[in-house]
Amino acid sequence: MIRWIRQQLGFDPPHQSDTRTVYIANKFPHHGHYIPQRFADNRIISSKYTVWNFVPKNLFEQFRRIANFYFLIIFLVQLMIDTPTSPITSGLPLFFVITVTAIKQGYEDWLRHNADNEVNGAPVFVVRSGSLVQTRSKNIRVGDIVRVAKDETFPADLVLLSSDRAEGTCHITTASLDGETNLKTHFAVPETAVSQTVSRLESIQAVVECQQPEADLYRYVGRITVDQQGEEIVRPLGPENLLLRGARLKNTKEIFGVAVYTGMESKMALNYKCKSQKRSAVEKSMNTFLIIYLGILLFEAILSTILKYAWQAETTWDEPFYNQKTDKERNSSQILKFISDFLAFLVLYNFIIPISLYVTVELQKFLGSFFIGWDLDLYHEESDQKAQVNTSDLNEELGQVEYVFTDKTGTLTENEMQFRECSINGIKYQEINGKLVPEGMTADTPDGPVPCLNKEEELFLKAVSLCHTVQISYDQTDAPGDPFSHANGFTPQMEYYASSPDEKALVEATKRMGVTFTKCSGETMEIKTFGKAEKYKLLHVLEFDANRRRMSVILQKPSGEKVLFTKGAESAILPYTTSGEIEKTRVHVDEFAMKGLRTLVVACRNFSADEYQEVDKRLHEARTALQQREERLAEVFNFIEKDLEVLGATGVEDKLQDKVQETIEALRLAGIKVWVLTGDKHETAVSVSLSCGHFHRTMNILELVQQKSDSECAEQLRMLARRIKEDHVIQHGLVVDGASLSLALREHEKLFMDVCKNCSAVLCCRMAPLQKAKVVRLLKTSPEKPITLAIGDGANDVSMIQEAHVGIGIMGKEGRQAVRNSDYAIARFRFLSKLLLVHGHFYYIRIATLVQYFFYKNVCFITPQFLYQFFCLFSQQTLYDSVYLTLYNICFTSLPILVYSLFEQLVHPHVLQSKPALYRDNSKNSLLSFKTFLYWTFLGFCHAFVFFFGSYILMGEDTTLMGNGQMFGNWTFGTLVFTVMVITVTLKLALETHFWTWMNHFVTWGSIAFYFIFSLFYGGIIWPFLHTQDMYFVFVQLLSSGSAWFAIIIMIITCLFPDVIKKVLFRHLHPTSTQKSQFIEANQGIGCVDSMCCFSEGQNSCTRMGRLVERMMGRCDPSRATRSWSNSETFSNDRSILTLSPMEVSHC
Repeated sequence: MIRWIRQQLGFDPPHQSDTRTVYIANKFPHHGHYIPQRFADNRIISSKYTVWNFVPKNLFEQFRRIANFYFLIIFLVQLMIDTPTSPITSGLPLFFVITVTAIKQGYEDWLRHNADNEVNGAPVFVVRSGSLVQTRSKNIRVGDIVRVAKDETFPADLVLLSSDRAEGTCHITTASLDGETNLKTHFAVPETAVSQTVSRLESIQAVVECQQPEADLYRYVGRITVDQQGEEIVRPLGPENLLLRGARLKNTKEIFGVAVYTGMESKMALNYKCKSQKRSAVEKSMNTFLIIYLGILLFEAILSTILKYAWQAETTWDEPFYNQKTDKERNSSQILKFISDFLAFLVLYNFIIPISLYVTVELQKFLGSFFIGWDLDLYHEESDQKAQVNTSDLNEELGQVEYVFTDKTGTLTENEMQFRECSINGIKYQEINGKLVPEGMTADTPDGPVPCLNKEEELFLKAVSLCHTVQISYDQTDAPGDPFSHANGFTPQMEYYASSPDEKALVEATKRMGVTFTKCSGETMEIKTFGKAEKYKLLHVLEFDANRRRMSVILQKPSGEKVLFTKGAESAILPYTTSGEIEKTRVHVDEFAMKGLRTLVVACRNFSADEYQEVDKRLHEARTALQQREERLAEVFNFIEKDLEVLGATGVEDKLQDKVQETIEALRLAGIKVWVLTGDKHETAVSVSLSCGHFHRTMNILELVQQKSDSECAEQLRMLARRIKEDHVIQHGLVVDGASLSLALREHEKLFMDVCKNCSAVLCCRMAPLQKAKVVRLLKTSPEKPITLAIGDGANDVSMIQEAHVGIGIMGKEGRQAVRNSDYAIARFRFLSKLLLVHGHFYYIRIATLVQYFFYKNVCFITPQFLYQFFCLFSQQTLYDSVYLTLYNICFTSLPILVYSLFEQLVHPHVLQSKPALYRDNSKNSLLSFKTFLYWTFLGFCHAFVFFFGSYILMGEDTTLMGNGQMFGNWTFGTLVFTVMVITVTLKLALETHFWTWMNHFVTWGSIAFYFIFSLFYGGIIWPFLHTQDMYFVFVQLLSSGSAWFAIIIMIITCLFPDVIKKVLFRHLHPTSTQKSQFIEANQGIGCVDSMCCFSEGQNSCTRMGRLVERMMGRCDPSRATRSWSNSETFSNDRSILTLSPMEVSHC
């Protein structure tokens, strides 16, 4: 009973065993002991809420936020005890914040519900009761046989039973899952592949046993037991048999599959889960400041309560003649009275905590993130991809990065492979005009007769053209029958698809040299050697994995012999070789690597009949195991891939992306250290690092490689540390390999980090994916707590991207796993420069000022309220009207800071890109340092003292300042303080603004105008729904007094003039790099029109947009736009959404 309740509440999953048993077509056994397992239905649920739980669940989530919970407590206190302010003053802002957030989240969830309903209601065909029945996707059950037609997506995770092809294969693309557009071939087991009709499928007696659902897209362990005429046949099932929900069927008319994982248990749904929440340094600082202000609030409340009782110790003040106590009040508990008074003061001062800060920050991050997507400088025309923001919570973190960890292949390079050289039987060869030519020789007759290959060359090329997982696609796929039947050799319509660009480059290279891979269907691979066809039977594929770093195929030659072809990294092949030109090949591999080529070693092994029988038996046992299948397979693979004969090695070039060197240099000038983490071999990685500018030719390269023991590693680290100390003038670069890194991280973390931090550049080669994440975590958790950024393009970079403070995915050729798991995505590495130096710089300055300004204006707001208590015997009388209390943060001062936080630019984007050193001005969270926080807080207290005592001095002695002789009262005094405060805090922000647009002008002067207009209407009309109207005609009378106007002007000048003097002195005596750049920019005359937007169509579009922007902003100054359009001018091709190319004066 308890377990059932826990299952219903979602604490226990319905399945408890490690495996699940699926009866195909739901033909359960008839014996009475069978208890069917419970599986999820096929509904996809991406929404968070339902109609029933939206209100309680959303409120619970919102009140987990400290500020919301705090204001809820204040509101409840106001309801329960007699407080000086109305509950509306806290309740209305809280209600506004909660409602706006709830509406936003509710609308987003409604869109998710619509998307779910569309998916769950999609029509599908299933086999039931001997016929094909149409139903909705959500009605599919585990065990149902589902039919999927060409170009349809799979509605659940299916084990392939059969297809329209006799061999039971089909092609799919997984672009929606991992971004890989290449065709993948999936297979049905032979026993079910023959069942191509509904009647035959219905008669299948089979059971699938497999693991419980897991998120890994590339892992599936199971087996199928087929009952044929009383005999049970067991076949292994792996990822090649599983068709994932969301993938699409291609080049195949139809398939039938049995559903094994449905709904939220499908692999696609399991990958929906959110990544661990990353918090920016600004958010952490903001929470720290909130706690400090909470301390200030408690201090003011406790002090006021104590002073009240100290004041009331005298009977005269405790019970004045005009306020006699009742008997109940005299006899009440002193402790309860003290608590009640303390809570009342807490309510009175509670607005020092800004409730609207969170909402404004969220709006700023959400709206500000659109600028990245709109930036045409981050748009890649060739691939038609723009920058993508997956989370807006980390925008400001882009301006604080200290370390960049980057992958090499596909990130610094194009991941477009070109075959360059190879080594065969100890001889180096080059490809010249499609011919294999020994090094030092030339192809004499490019168009002459077909050259002959010797035995070793032919065997090597055959091994390369057969040892892979490349697929072939034909254009004639719509013709009936097998599309491969149209291929009688290589035709223009044939195209290779590969998950690895290396494999595709090698197969295309062998084709050019005369050995063409022409067909792969089921268990047959076919090649043509100079037109002569050869068929090989594919017996086994030993798949590539990151631990072995090699892949193999076992084939049966046309002669009947069994042979193993294998290829992989030289460190994964050469130690297992026993024959062939091992040493010469090793030398050639190192030479290839020194040229920056990616290397693979190719080897073979021939099996006798007995040896192959043993191999086949072991593979079958390992592949049909349900427990520890990976470990058992790894053991068998190592047993097979030994006693190898080296055939040769290949060298493939991966060219650098554009402007990689300039980008790395810009990051270095910005004070950002770049680490390259790659799986490539040592020599290749060093060569690429030198060519891309990561290592300089003048740099002293230190190496920590091939360490065998802890003691050896420690000694080498100590020696490197001594060398760095002795050669302190020289720049150092460090090279570490994966094995040495494991030793260094095991016992000598501190020593290793000391060496790394003293190096200008670090290169880690032969890295496993988890090692990349460990290195990032090591730096991230070091005592200095630097902000880290990881950038990569492949699935092997995901752990690194998720570990870093900021993760950036490259939209490359290795799928979209990195993009899906990243915080931001860009198409090319060179875009990283502008993303950090411009967008990051702007975002950090904007949000840092926003946070400080919010605390400043709330100190200005509440401190006069605190000071007023000294003049009203701590009677908890409020200084401001409750409407002003409520609207101060919501209406009067909210819009100027929001617009500032969206558009502010201290310097022009061009200047930031041309002077990367400006990035350092904001390093180490300098704008939110404790010193800066204290300055803003002190400034708030000073201005508050001026507001209060200025008004008191100017009005306190003579209250008959109105023309009609009437006296100023309490509300007039409070309104005067409030008026000066609203104008001053708005003008203070205007002083901080460097980049003025029409929107800044509108909200700045509009907010002040709105305050005056609102106050005139609020105090000038008797509103029937208000119980009391203390402010009636107060504001009109205040403005009718010339003395009041004089007081307002004097106090505003008194507050802001010292701030202006300070800014002028500091800018001239101790200017920062940013301020120096502002002087240069002002002299060069870059106008704000240059900083708004730009189009790529050229001069005409830019001038049209220029006129429009100038009209909108009213800032068309010909003297500031005297530069003419020129392709040779610096930055003239910059096409930023934030930067407008130069225009001619006439167009302005």
